[in-house]
Amino acid sequence: MTVSVAERAQLRALVARDAADLEAASATEILQWAQNHLGDDWCVTSSMADAVLPHLASGVRPGVDIVFLDTGYHFAETMGMRDAVAAVLPVSVKTILPLKSVAEQDAEFGPKLHDRDPNLCCAMRKVEPLERALSSYRGWASGLRRADSAARANVPVLDWDAKREMVKLNPIATWSDDQVDSYIAENGILLNPLLSDGYGSIGCGPCTRRLLPGEDARAGRWAGTDKTECGLHA
Repeated sequence: MTVSVAERAQLRALVARDAADLEAASATEILQWAQNHLGDDWCVTSSMADAVLPHLASGVRPGVDIVFLDTGYHFAETMGMRDAVAAVLPVSVKTILPLKSVAEQDAEFGPKLHDRDPNLCCAMRKVEPLERALSSYRGWASGLRRADSAARANVPVLDWDAKREMVKLNPIATWSDDQVDSYIAENGILLNPLLSDGYGSIGCGPCTRRLLPGEDARAGRWAGTDKTECGLHA
C-alpha cells in the first residue's frame, strides 16, 4: 500500500504522543491502539516459537495477518507449528519466501553461506522478505521482550520504525518469563515442541543449537560468533 508523507507524519506524531502512556497498558490495550489508529492495516510477525502474540492479536482482530518468514532452513517442528497456528487460531498466516531458493542461493554464493557470512544469509532470507511483506501495512507487531536479552532491555511497547517509516508495536515487551509461562498455561497456547527439547530461542536449523546449563534464552542462536540478531529489528 502507498502511505502519503502526510499520513506518515500523522502516524509518527501519534506514536510520539501515546508511547509513554502505553508503557503501562496491557498487551491487549496496545493491540487495540493499533486497531483504533491503523484499522486493518497492521500485522503480526511470528517466528512460530509460541503462539502468544498471534493469540492476543486474534482476540483484538479476528483474522489478523500473521507474517511468517519461511527461510528454507526451518526445523520441521517450526513448520508444523506454523500449520497448527493457521488451523487452530482465527488468523490468516502469510508465508513469505526469499527471492532465491536455498538451491539458487547455493549456486550463486556457494553452499552453507550461513556458516561463512550469516549476515548476508539473514539479509537475503529474512530481512528482504520482511521488507516486502511489511510494505502492505502501516504498522507491525512483534514479540520482542525486554527479558529476551540485554540488547533488548529498552524495547518500547510502541515505537516509530524509522527504517520502514511505519508504526511498530511490541505488545509484550514488558512481560517477564513468568508472565509468558502463565499466559501459555492459562490459555492453552500452542508451543513449538523444540522449547521442550533444550532450545530457548528458535531460528534456522543450521544456526540454532540447544542451550547449555546457565545460558540465557538466545545463547543458542549463532553460537560461536559475535552475531546476536538477524537484522529484522535493526
